[in-house]
Amino acid sequence: MASFVFITGATSGFGEATARIFAKNGYSLVLMARRQDRLEKLKEELSSESIQIELLCTDVRDEQAVNDAVDSLSGFVKSNIRILVNNAGLAVGRGPIDGGLTDDWNRMIDTNVKGLLYVSKAVIPFLKVNGNCQIINIASIAGKEVYAGGNVYCATKHAVDALSQAMRIDLVEYGIKVTNIAPGAAATEFSIVRFKGDNKVAEAVYEGYDPLQAEDIAETIWFVASRPVHVTINDLTIMPTAQAAATVLWKK
Repeated sequence: MASFVFITGATSGFGEATARIFAKNGYSLVLMARRQDRLEKLKEELSSESIQIELLCTDVRDEQAVNDAVDSLSGFVKSNIRILVNNAGLAVGRGPIDGGLTDDWNRMIDTNVKGLLYVSKAVIPFLKVNGNCQIINIASIAGKEVYAGGNVYCATKHAVDALSQAMRIDLVEYGIKVTNIAPGAAATEFSIVRFKGDNKVAEAVYEGYDPLQAEDIAETIWFVASRPVHVTINDLTIMPTAQAAATVLWKK
């Protein structure tokens, strides 16, 4: 019987790397992201006779669109979803709270918190009946520490941490594992988005040390998902060796 992993933010960074490692290990995929061209390209690269890939071109910020997309899945797919990876998230802007842009705040809150809630609410009913299921929420070191200029982003990732704990309590009777993963500095599109396409500033974030790569987080996700049924990794913080805390980096 096919087992599906449902991944949000699936066309770049952690999400894309996670899709690749699960496909390599024989999982079928439900890939949700906003960019249709990237979804189709990824499907083409990962397609094989042994797995099934479903594409949902959907913005997690749109509750109705999320519900419609999940409803569009076949009964077979719904009945075989075993893992939900809530990966979609972003940071936009960095600076003191009184200088923040409300549009940036709304994008972060709507994606990182409300989007996670919309997708989880739509998918959890299937996890409850499918058995041996897991939710993996991608948080951040910003959900463990608050740093200067990070205010609203840090608040959203603290919310993800809290929601992971709450989900674990709400879903334990159904045997659904809930894992919170908090990565530190990682060289993905994260900083390009945060600094709104300013590649020079974004690249400077990772100069002088070796940051995490998307594959490092994907391997971590695979590890926690492949533990025995009786074992749950509740919470995991993963940092580059050069990073001791959110803003403490040893640069050569």
